[in-house]
Amino acid sequence: MAIGRLKHEGADYRKRRDELQRAEIELRDQRERVAALRRKLPRDTAIDDAVFAEIRDGRPQAVRLSELFTAPEKPLVLMHFMFGKKQAAPCPMCTAWADGYDGIVPHLLQRVNFAVLVAGDAGAFGAYARSRGWRQLRAVSAAESDLKRQLGFEEEDGAQHPGASVFLRNPDGSLVHSYSQSAILGAGELRGMDLLSPLWHFLDLTPEGRGDWFPAKSYSG
Repeated sequence: MAIGRLKHEGADYRKRRDELQRAEIELRDQRERVAALRRKLPRDTAIDDAVFAEIRDGRPQAVRLSELFTAPEKPLVLMHFMFGKKQAAPCPMCTAWADGYDGIVPHLLQRVNFAVLVAGDAGAFGAYARSRGWRQLRAVSAAESDLKRQLGFEEEDGAQHPGASVFLRNPDGSLVHSYSQSAILGAGELRGMDLLSPLWHFLDLTPEGRGDWFPAKSYSG
């Protein structure tokens, strides 16, 4: 059975669709190769146990990077959300991504520890999270930490960059930085994190594609 193939397809359409499917298979295989390379990264880059702030019982409390490993044997994925310092307002793109993360957190927690890291006030971001209806996301503030700057997600002037970082916790409690990548990859296009959001993939299925469209925090109508 050929999925999505109609008997009255034109010969040119069928030829081009076959070419496209071969490219899609190649892309799938390339993604697998990239994932394999990522898994083979050495686990020997130690990282300090940074101190963050988290809202608990209605007030900010100190929480260490190591304490984000609620399941110590699982990796920790931190999503760098652009909010704080030079980024005065929450980023619309990061917001769209986090809208999706919130829904899949229960699934993610089966395999990883997961949190969102901002550079702004923990209380202010907590209020923003509630306004978005996020119920699953754990959010912490690195406003008093230089971890974002160490990893390249914060500039000297306080400008923020979006991205993801992965950490591991050794049996002796020491921490390892495993991997980081920014959405700004290569020539500066915001496509370095496409695989972490279904939004772009749905748009890329259409004849118009994503174009230069940029998500907003809300939409009229």
